[in-house]
Amino acid sequence: MLKWALIFFVVSLVAGFLGFSGVSAATATIARVLFGIALVIFLIFLVLALLAGSAVL
Repeated sequence: MLKWALIFFVVSLVAGFLGFSGVSAATATIARVLFGIALVIFLIFLVLALLAGSAVL
């Protein structure tokens, strides 16, 4: 998911450089949403890993 966020971010930068502000804004929003989802999933897995680690001990 982070890979797709990075791809959309690069597309946004290129579109912004070429003057396509609408496309740039849309892809930047998509990149931001994907990064947020990836961050939430990471935090959920981090909490689950910490809980599983304490259950083993």
